[in-house]
Amino acid sequence: MCGIVGYTGPKDCVSILVEGLRKLEYRGYDSAGIAVIDENTGKIEVRRCQGKISKLSELLEKSPVSAKVGIGHTRWATHGKPSEENAHPHKAGNVAVVHNGIIENYLVLKESLEAEGRVFCSQTDTEVAAHLVNHYLDKGCEYIEAILKSLRDIEGAFAFVFINEQYPDLLVAARKESPLLFGLGGDSKEYFVASDVPAILSHTRKVIFLDDGEIAVVNADGYKVLDFSGNEVTKQVTHIDWSPVMAEKSGYKHFMLKEIFEQPRAVVDTFRTRVEPETGEINLSETGISEDLLKSIDKIVIVACGTSYHAALVGKFMIEEMARLPVEVDLASEFKYRDPIVNDRTLLILISQSGETADTLAALKEGKAKGAHCFSIVNVVGSSLVRQSDGVLYTHAGPEISVASTKAFTTQITALYLFSLHLATVLGRISEKDARKLVDDLVHLRGKMEQALKQDGVIQGIAKDYMHANDFLYLGRGINYPIALEGALKLKEISYIHAEGYPAGEMKHGPIALIDENIPVVVLITRNETYDKIMNNIEEVKARSGKVIAVAEKPDDDLLKKADAVIEIPSTNKFLMPIVSAIPMQLLAYHIAVLRGTDVDQPRNLAKSVTVE
Repeated sequence: MCGIVGYTGPKDCVSILVEGLRKLEYRGYDSAGIAVIDENTGKIEVRRCQGKISKLSELLEKSPVSAKVGIGHTRWATHGKPSEENAHPHKAGNVAVVHNGIIENYLVLKESLEAEGRVFCSQTDTEVAAHLVNHYLDKGCEYIEAILKSLRDIEGAFAFVFINEQYPDLLVAARKESPLLFGLGGDSKEYFVASDVPAILSHTRKVIFLDDGEIAVVNADGYKVLDFSGNEVTKQVTHIDWSPVMAEKSGYKHFMLKEIFEQPRAVVDTFRTRVEPETGEINLSETGISEDLLKSIDKIVIVACGTSYHAALVGKFMIEEMARLPVEVDLASEFKYRDPIVNDRTLLILISQSGETADTLAALKEGKAKGAHCFSIVNVVGSSLVRQSDGVLYTHAGPEISVASTKAFTTQITALYLFSLHLATVLGRISEKDARKLVDDLVHLRGKMEQALKQDGVIQGIAKDYMHANDFLYLGRGINYPIALEGALKLKEISYIHAEGYPAGEMKHGPIALIDENIPVVVLITRNETYDKIMNNIEEVKARSGKVIAVAEKPDDDLLKKADAVIEIPSTNKFLMPIVSAIPMQLLAYHIAVLRGTDVDQPRNLAKSVTVE
């Protein structure tokens, strides 16, 4: 959840740390702080406060500090309410630390340390780490040995970065099941540590991703990576091809709006170089999943969380219809607890924008333990899910900063479309003619998405009419049902309006009892075999005085008369309609949230990457 930055080098680090925290504020914004080793006194100076990074900046203006080494943190609270005393960094003795994750055995450790006479100043689990390192230092351990011993004592998922007054140019970064990387500067011998790439992208594109059970020891003389037993580990440098401008707003009011409008480009980047329009061939050789493996499987299980779970549901429709293989879709948070039936003839597909979602990583481990072949669909290069999977299909969406996911969702569906078509071809379940048509539809999808985006003005007007509603219902059928779920989720996430998504055929099995003149019902209606059925659902809503907002392909006069508002979307094949349909759902949620005055990019209680269970 939380965001971590660190710096050691020849420059004043305060502005670098604050800038990095701003880039990571999507990971948490309950409180923020920095700890630096003051270059005048040689002592650790801590500045922290409750609230967002802007408040930390105000604090630093009133109480400035100058240093060449430091750490910073923006928090999403787990243990201890948001407050100044619970904000990171935490200091004990000569050591300060920032932390992302959860120390599961912190109470046992805290009681043991308090029994030694150590005094705690917060309610967080993190402070335990600083005291634990001091515990081993007091026992005569060298600094790195003290950290290694502490890490072996700690249970749970974590990413730590430590500084120590006695080692004034040194950063020590450690990870276990929580993302952490460090970046290599130029000739100036500077190094950066961060939870995520955008924090350091304006300074370097050369990064090293730490794996579980590794620590990096970094100073002006260079770096080394060790495992938790103290053995040196050889690491590869990854070059990140995102440009810094990709992580900026580019003139849009919010990152979310920018990312909604980036979707046509992002979708093209997802399938670019992977399709051959003339033959209908899909080239996924880069993924590491062989055709022989695909021919050997008899079941697919897709696992994801949140928005990615809704993409997975769309993928189920695609795979089953195109490739005629059975597909199960599981919430990652439930997967490992139900003793899933998977084996070496199962392909486990894991979907995550960040590649660091804790529940999805836990599902990967469960699947591997049972012999399943693990294939991930991920946006972030080099993330934990990528490194632990047997194969990966990158979405190439670029940085997604807004907490509410948009372009990650549509690029995930695009990736699933590519995979479904590839699988169908490998298994001989689709003709070359049909494959060419499906690829041609994909090639022309960008124009369809841009047409949908042109409805932005219409959607703003609808948002004004319905911004004061307290409840929404979203309905869809077939492959569009997951888009109803996603539309409801987007509205909940950023406007704080209660909303529910349902398969339209289930409306009469309960939700119809809620419908009256105060509940807008958003209905997805496309020209497929369920068209007449969903028109009947609209009749049922209108008979109970409900307000109908129709997101419709080729609306006819009958629909225009019955619906209170219509958002027209262009036509494409049924597998790609969810991508086109998702755009008005995103824009409607966005404009309602803006009108209600909520923090669109950083909605309350949410963080971009859920890296704790």
